[in-house]
Amino acid sequence: MTQDDFAHCSLRELAVLLRRRETSPVELAELVLRRLERIGKWLNAVVTLTAERALDEARRAEAELVAGIDRGPLHGIPYGAKDLLAAAGYPTTWGAVSLRQQHFPEDATAIARLREAGAVLVAKLATVELAGGMGYEQPHASFTGPGINPWNVDAWSGGSSTGPAAAVAADFVPFALGTETWGSIIVPASYCGVTGLRPTSGRVSRFGAMTLSWTLDKIGPLARSAEDCALVLAAVAGPDPRDPATIPHPWSEALVSGQKQIFRIGVLETGLEFAQPEVVANFRAALVLLSEFATLEPIVLPDRPYGEVIRIVLSAEAASAFEELVASGATRTLTAPEDRVGGIAGLTIPAVDYLRAQRIRRQLREELTSLLAPYDAIVAPSTLVVASPLTSRFDDYAGPARRTPLSAASNLAGFPAISVPNGFGERGLPTGLQFVGRAGDESTLLALARSYQARTDWHCRRPPLAFA
Repeated sequence: MTQDDFAHCSLRELAVLLRRRETSPVELAELVLRRLERIGKWLNAVVTLTAERALDEARRAEAELVAGIDRGPLHGIPYGAKDLLAAAGYPTTWGAVSLRQQHFPEDATAIARLREAGAVLVAKLATVELAGGMGYEQPHASFTGPGINPWNVDAWSGGSSTGPAAAVAADFVPFALGTETWGSIIVPASYCGVTGLRPTSGRVSRFGAMTLSWTLDKIGPLARSAEDCALVLAAVAGPDPRDPATIPHPWSEALVSGQKQIFRIGVLETGLEFAQPEVVANFRAALVLLSEFATLEPIVLPDRPYGEVIRIVLSAEAASAFEELVASGATRTLTAPEDRVGGIAGLTIPAVDYLRAQRIRRQLREELTSLLAPYDAIVAPSTLVVASPLTSRFDDYAGPARRTPLSAASNLAGFPAISVPNGFGERGLPTGLQFVGRAGDESTLLALARSYQARTDWHCRRPPLAFA
């Protein structure tokens, strides 16, 4: 096995190689730093290489492993983090040109926990400016440039976790941390053909992460497989007094192994009439495979205003979170023209409308909880279209297929979801399959995704850039 082959290994494979001393944390860090410098920046996936920190952490991990100190499966393994997460000693730009010199004195909790697990931070990865909170409408909404998809360099990598998805897809890093408020892990995971896990609201502390929406923001991993996502989630999950919204009990990867092997799944076909033909065909093929180890039953979401409710909640909370930034005039320097004025409208939302939306939200959560109660998960396409061209506005390209009601509904409810690759579609771009689970039940969701991936190899496919 050559050194470049290490870039294509799973987390467990890398852990074995490190403990056999067939490679070392320093060699891995140097390898990924070279790849990120050479190709990652060209894909607009990188904001800042954290080379000095990476090599320091890698040397420490190497010395510990040699001394028999083992911090777990991520010990010595490099990763990247979306540039909404604070890393002491490096800028955290939130994707905004006016914040390129913004620094925070300590790590975000998720970054600190990965450091405790022995993982090695190699890069702050690109994001749509302010995580899309100003209402961007096209891929050119980051000072690093539009996220380029490794499968087709004329296509977008998805948002707002543009850099994490592209970096994992192209094998620059074996995993990355992303964030989701309304689709920002699931969509780029689907577009780039990687596995993306959006945990239950509160599963991962948001201390040290940019606030877009206090009641909707979530942090989760993008990786090559469900198994890899489980290992990362185990390292970053758990209560944190600095984020009082965190779930008060820890989560362990061992919970996934204890899950049953036969599942009951609700099949959601809402919106398929707007989907691209390849998306529909790949979804149908996935259902046939799922029927080998699951009972499938058609379900229908209640006819409710999911999109309207989440838009009011998100717009009002984002306007409050960014009020000082808007008032300072800093948003006038944002890259996308629509983002320069997009934060103003949210300031006009009446309090009564926000409170009404939150009351409706509680009702919707109760309905969805009842709908999901008999099932281990709901399954649907992750996105109804493949990645948009870099030259297209989203509505012009996707139209009614831009957003699915399941995305709005499950984010409002705070339910976990995972996107796994399930084939290819138009222009050679990946498609994704989404499972949405019950609140707090990432274990069943990951076991289901792992069972699917044990029977397919879509998550093992690599774009040509991964071998450059």
